[in-house]
Amino acid sequence: MALTHPQSALFAGEKPFPIIPACEHFAGSEKLITKALELQNKLGGLFDITMDCEDGAQTGKEKEHAEMIVRIQNSELNKHKMSGVRIHDYTNEHWRGDIDIIVPGAGNVIAYITIPKPTKASQVKEQISYIQEACKKAGIKREIPIHVLIETHGALNDVFEIASLPWLQVLDFGLMDFISGHHGAIPASCMKSPGQFDHELLRRGKANLVAAALMNGVIPAHNVTLDLKNVYQTYADAKRAHDEFGFLRMWSIYPAQIQSILDAMAPNFAETQTACDILIKAQDAEWGPIQHDGDLHDRATYRYFWELVQRAKLTGQKLPEEVEKRFFSK
Repeated sequence: MALTHPQSALFAGEKPFPIIPACEHFAGSEKLITKALELQNKLGGLFDITMDCEDGAQTGKEKEHAEMIVRIQNSELNKHKMSGVRIHDYTNEHWRGDIDIIVPGAGNVIAYITIPKPTKASQVKEQISYIQEACKKAGIKREIPIHVLIETHGALNDVFEIASLPWLQVLDFGLMDFISGHHGAIPASCMKSPGQFDHELLRRGKANLVAAALMNGVIPAHNVTLDLKNVYQTYADAKRAHDEFGFLRMWSIYPAQIQSILDAMAPNFAETQTACDILIKAQDAEWGPIQHDGDLHDRATYRYFWELVQRAKLTGQKLPEEVEKRFFSK
């Protein structure tokens, strides 16, 4: 008798929590996007890439920049189809143009669309509706995951409403713009650690974003580390973001940061091994209750351990051969 896969056994009738890479690497120019894709292919698709139409595009060349991104999205270099696009913000006249080019041109391969700098939920609703309408016009039947950058007072105030919107996959915390919006009440030193984790206004903002995301089945993503080449600082920031605040993903803006983020965000190795043992026993029992090391486990805990094992794989942890064969072989 064929064994039932956990994806079928554990998510019947409910929304599965997104299982996506723990690192999101930003690249703006064609040169940097190409280098990022080459590294992504070398590492076997362990991180996402965000191709940037906002800060990455030269003023006056927004259309050409979006067309370049469509070309690369559809190229053989985009082997893993793990690349999204950040469009212009709501106040910029080019955000509709970005969507008009990117959705018809790359809507079937794009990993996600990131919406920056909203100041209220209604703006995000309008942009998502525009994306949905562009999909209909282009005959694209899939839902394109939406990421939203929470980096203004208004967006943080509406964060629970934003997190509940359709197609939402990720909420990103935008530290620099958020600090700038406080008009000097938060010192510039808080753009780095330890201030970014210790200042009460930033702690509140990060905690509220994570709570809103997790309550709505959305991934919370942490801001960048400005210290580009200090890999330990990146690791320490990612570890603290994960362990103290519950972030499950973090931005990278320099290639050396990627592995540090993956290492810090990876599940505990011993817990991963326990999860693997439990899932094998559970599958053998057709997902009925089991005992493991004297503890009772059922579908409620199986769901937790299945998500953990998937996250472990996406951070590059080596899984037991039996787990690879049962759950990840195509």
